[in-house]
Amino acid sequence: MSNSITEQLKKIKRGCHELLVEEELIQKLETGIPLRVKAGFDPTAPDLHLGHTVLLNKLRQFQDMGHHILFLIGDFTGMIGDPSGKNSTRPPLTRDEVKQNAKSYTNQVFKILRSDQTEVVFNSTWMDKLSAVDLIKLSATHTVARMLERDDFSKRYRNNQAIALHEFLYPLIQGYDSVALKADIELGGTDQKFNLLMGRELQKHFGQSPQCILTMPLLEGLDGINKMSKSLNNYVGITENPAEIFGKLMSVSDRLMWRYIELLSFESLNTIQNWKQEVEKGRNPREIKVLFAQEIVARFHSKTDAEKVLIDFEARFKKGVIPDNIPEKLLSIDEINISIAQLLKQAGLTPSTSEALRMIEQGGVKLNGNKIVDKAIHVAAGETVIVQVGKRKFSKVTITSEKS
Repeated sequence: MSNSITEQLKKIKRGCHELLVEEELIQKLETGIPLRVKAGFDPTAPDLHLGHTVLLNKLRQFQDMGHHILFLIGDFTGMIGDPSGKNSTRPPLTRDEVKQNAKSYTNQVFKILRSDQTEVVFNSTWMDKLSAVDLIKLSATHTVARMLERDDFSKRYRNNQAIALHEFLYPLIQGYDSVALKADIELGGTDQKFNLLMGRELQKHFGQSPQCILTMPLLEGLDGINKMSKSLNNYVGITENPAEIFGKLMSVSDRLMWRYIELLSFESLNTIQNWKQEVEKGRNPREIKVLFAQEIVARFHSKTDAEKVLIDFEARFKKGVIPDNIPEKLLSIDEINISIAQLLKQAGLTPSTSEALRMIEQGGVKLNGNKIVDKAIHVAAGETVIVQVGKRKFSKVTITSEKS
């Protein structure tokens, strides 16, 4: 195996969970022909977060090595709904919803991938052409017993939870995408392994060389427990403003910081190892966190933004300075005053009064720069106050009332 292929293999395997089958991938690389590297995305949500970029970063690495990237938008499968990891039937999207989300996807992925070296494909291109007979023949390639080997299906079956017949079609169609695209390698999260293997089996069935499989870890969200998800509000969106991205990344635990760096940073493995050794010898891990947060801000915005946001962050949280240009809110009330918990809820700083009271108990609420300790405090109509919840949420609230 040449040094060039050894280096490629090292980069390909960096951060990955599993590579199947390594010997086959080496054979493909030895041909010297650029590989057709496929990754599929169902446009079920219009915004990408850092969890998505684990896979996108790996595609960019393949791109940098000269391989051909097939960015597949599952506009057809999106209308089925991927049941992966779900304990119930997933509601399908409409064609219009899929189209709108797909447009947002393509606008965002080129923050990472090179647009001139990426082929964006839609699986409706070939799936819309399949007849009912073709789909039945495709279904005949696998048994129900084989489908029930998939972890989420087997769990639901054992628990007497419904599995709709159309859900069995999802892995078949994802696998057929690999046939239609003649993929050499397919990337996916660890929860996609069954679907990726389906692609290998169907390629063999249709007389093609089977694709290799590269699974990438699922990135934990800011809570350090659940998979990063917008619905769980534990995410960092790549289109969020620089201060929000920086602040969220600075809030992660020191343990989670290393997980994020290993999966998201473009720094070399040697640099990351040196950082770990320095922290073990006494360097403050916060310094490493700053470097990483600045790298991510610069990637999705600019180096200037990364420098500015650090200055603002230090001023705000180290020196206690209230930031400039905080959002303003005009709040109209029916009484002559409002409780602090109601103010926080109605100003949109907390989702509920109970959450507001909890934040006050934890010392996470400030009024005009002073920490609130009395949950019974009220603010009178006619006042304008600056309220802070946690480290990053600020609002300048003006309160009005007809009774004042």
